[in-house]
Amino acid sequence: MDSLANVSREVDQPQDIEHGSDHVDRTRWVLDTPEPPSLWRELMDKSSSSFKARLQLRSVVLFLEGLFPVLSWGRHYKFWKFKNDLMAGLTLASLSIPQSIGYAGLAKLDPQYGLYTSVVPPLIYGLMGNSSELAIGPVAVVSLLLSSMIQKVVDPGADPITYRRIIFTTTFFAGTFQAVFGLFRLGFLVDFLSHAAIVGFTGGAAILICMQQLKGLLGITHFTNKTDVISVLEAVWRSIHHAQWTPLSFLLGCSFLIFILITRFLGRRNRKLFWLSTIAPLISVILSTLIVFLTRADKNGVQIVKHIKGGLNPNSARELMFSGPHVGEAAKFGFISAIIALMEATAIGRSFATTRGYHLDGNKEMLALGVMNIVGSLSSCYVATGSFSRTAVNFISGCQTVVSNLIMAGMVLISLELFTGLLYFTPISILASVILSALPGLIDINGAYHIWKVDKLDFLACIGAFIGVLFASVEIGLLAAVTISFGRILLYTIRPRTEVLGRLPSTDIFCSISQYPSAVKNPGILIIRIQSSLLCFANANYVRERIMKRSMEEEGKGKETKTNEKGRIQVLILDLSNLMNIDTSGIHALEELHKKLASHGIELALANPWSQVIHKLKLAQFVDKIGERIFLTVGEAVQACLPNIKDQEMASL
Repeated sequence: MDSLANVSREVDQPQDIEHGSDHVDRTRWVLDTPEPPSLWRELMDKSSSSFKARLQLRSVVLFLEGLFPVLSWGRHYKFWKFKNDLMAGLTLASLSIPQSIGYAGLAKLDPQYGLYTSVVPPLIYGLMGNSSELAIGPVAVVSLLLSSMIQKVVDPGADPITYRRIIFTTTFFAGTFQAVFGLFRLGFLVDFLSHAAIVGFTGGAAILICMQQLKGLLGITHFTNKTDVISVLEAVWRSIHHAQWTPLSFLLGCSFLIFILITRFLGRRNRKLFWLSTIAPLISVILSTLIVFLTRADKNGVQIVKHIKGGLNPNSARELMFSGPHVGEAAKFGFISAIIALMEATAIGRSFATTRGYHLDGNKEMLALGVMNIVGSLSSCYVATGSFSRTAVNFISGCQTVVSNLIMAGMVLISLELFTGLLYFTPISILASVILSALPGLIDINGAYHIWKVDKLDFLACIGAFIGVLFASVEIGLLAAVTISFGRILLYTIRPRTEVLGRLPSTDIFCSISQYPSAVKNPGILIIRIQSSLLCFANANYVRERIMKRSMEEEGKGKETKTNEKGRIQVLILDLSNLMNIDTSGIHALEELHKKLASHGIELALANPWSQVIHKLKLAQFVDKIGERIFLTVGEAVQACLPNIKDQEMASL
């Protein structure tokens, strides 16, 4: 037994020695972390990661497969997939043809340009795109955006040639920006438009498009070029008041609008009837055209499409404007269009990719969209992107790959070659009905209500974009959304929270006492966590003042309860676990905080600093100033400070 006791003492002795030096060892762990990489190294790593990956492939074949995914999945393409893609492509074309003609009118272009945009961009995306479901072509929001911006520079009615040239140049710049975003992995730029801002923007744009389609639905000849809802409603009221509208156009358009909505309702109630709602717009165009042709309703005021230029997409490379007074505006319009088009395409593509259980590479998608718009600008197309309504139809139709886009483009091309003459008597009111029937899906009332319930500041961005689009312009709505989103980021950056921590009973967990009222504070110790990832010039003084204010409040409480002591707080522990980086202003704020605390007899200690932070604190010699009171965890900092507090209390007695 004595020998066992001796062995036990021999084993326990080195453990006691280890525990005695435990604090010193753990402090060295924090202070002796490897130096973080330099700023230049970080920038080079981030910008060249994609190029390094390509170099590591060491294979031209793999590089081409990454650039053209069709080379990869095409080897395993089966006949049964083609049958599904064929049906989806035909269904998609039946919806795309009337929508493309209508969206071209929304962009203030001749009808054939909408059809051109449904040919070349889908073909290019079919070679480079990654999404199996995304349906490419003209969309309502981008069409409205282009017309609302460019008609402020050039009137499409007075100078249609210059207007069209600016459209093509804007498309070229939009594609260039999108391709650059993809090449340099700058997809985060799209994220500056939050989900709430997108909901508000698309909802406002949808209502505005509805208002503008009243021109075609009512057969109004003279209409305003302004895009705000007040101007549009004034123009509609003025036309109705002065009898400058066509009741027959309104009756024809409303009749087929009701027909399209009924078929859509039936398609939602019975999944097997989805094809009926899909081909309803094409049926409406065919029947209304036949009615106008047989009754000669165009002689009674019903506006018709008239001649649509057929044939292959003409070359528009010579129409691009890279000199002159409008180049700057075209570049600006291209950047805005690129962001909106990317936002819509990536949101739609990712949602359907998640449904089918595969990952969609955002940077490759940006490159594909950019290349297709660059090529499109050279072939008489305007900005194309993914359409929500057509993508949903493509998905429901059972598409398997992007071949459905290729088939859809082929059908539109056949229509351009053979059937454009048959659309001469198509009434404008039917095209307005087709557009109106596609817009309810853009107004997400439930989404807006959910945003309101969850986050009021997020809802502010949503309603700001909505009101800006409706009552000012599309650009103002975008600017409002981005401004509010940036303002929210700045608010959280400039005014970060500082939480007082306490220990949960019977645990070693330290957490916010405001979140967990049962957490207990240690006498003589104040623990504060900085709820910010960056302590910099923008928030350093605010954080310092907040910490000093909390320290003085606790010291005042100590004086009220224990008048014989100088103050209740003797040690302030800063939990830096959330702080990822710090600049010179932040270091200066910590130095001032240390001096002020020392003047009140309060020691400063740091817990769990990140490598970037501790590296800069060592370079600024701040570690030497606080006497290396740096700890691995808050719990260790409390355990190390408790003996000093007890010694000071005994000395005061």
